[in-house]
Amino acid sequence: MHSLCKMFLRAAFAASLGSMASAQGPPPDPAHIPFTLPADIQWTGPHGGEYTAPLFGDPSKPGPYGFLAKWMPGNFSHPHFHSADRWIYVVSGTWWVSSSSHFDPSMAYPLPAGSFAIDRANTVHWDGAKEGGEPAVLELVGMGPVTSTSVDENGKPLPAKNPSH
Repeated sequence: MHSLCKMFLRAAFAASLGSMASAQGPPPDPAHIPFTLPADIQWTGPHGGEYTAPLFGDPSKPGPYGFLAKWMPGNFSHPHFHSADRWIYVVSGTWWVSSSSHFDPSMAYPLPAGSFAIDRANTVHWDGAKEGGEPAVLELVGMGPVTSTSVDENGKPLPAKNPSH
């Protein structure tokens, strides 16, 4: 009987912890903590198989910026580089990347959800999501202004054209 009582108390304690974890208060004052729920994020695109959603700032203007990028399966940018460093967190899916100026999706390297990467300024790369997988959602943060430059197979800049992120 004593062990049955202990078991009941443990179960009741665990249940109370579960209900405490699911309890919630009112939404925070948006003047203190502005927020956007997932359903309210404004995606634009597609831009070459990639959708984007601004979070703050503007990459074309001075100052910090952040945006979400969603690569749809089977879509990649082509070799390019950016004029400033960018910090990238893989939110969901698998982001496939390469630092080669030769475009071949079979040679891309997988960075799964939870990975962090730095897009170093003026270094060639290309990226996207492989066919048959799920979309790759990334958070990109940097300091603007930033420009993008496409490159040829030798890593030499091509005439001005804005590549996908």
